Amino acid sequence: MKTFKMLSVGILHEERMLDFPLIDGIIINQENSHRMWILEMFIDKEHQPIFEKWMADEELLEVKVVISYPENEPAAFRVAVKGVKLIGDNVSVLMKGRLKRARAQYAEQLLEELIGEGMGGAELLQRFESDMRSRPRLKKDQEKENE
Repeated sequence: MKTFKMLSVGILHEERMLDFPLIDGIIINQENSHRMWILEMFIDKEHQPIFEKWMADEELLEVKVVISYPENEPAAFRVAVKGVKLIGDNVSVLMKGRLKRARAQYAEQLLEELIGEGMGGAELLQRFESDMRSRPRLKKDQEKENE
């Protein structure tokens, strides 16, 4: 097994990416024949009801997670909530699932999108640097999710 620090997590719900500010988080690659991953995050208890609903409904969730370093590409997972436990003023959420297939690099896709919008020169550089820090969803990803 390999473990990784979870830095941020976003969950696609009703065609919107919901961000859950982490107090702490870890990802474990079980390295088993089923290629399963365990994601555990520690978040504010205000989010407990939504995770309990997703768990009760056995809903499969599309999750984007930044692992180890803020500059890393978000990794996409398809997971189910397997446990929600109140700990003081926070909640621990346990999810299990699989890593989705790898996709082309975010930077290349972002650059292609910005050039496609007609940007160039200093404007392109400034917007590219800004978007690489904030990591907005790409139009290509939004179109695929709306299909």
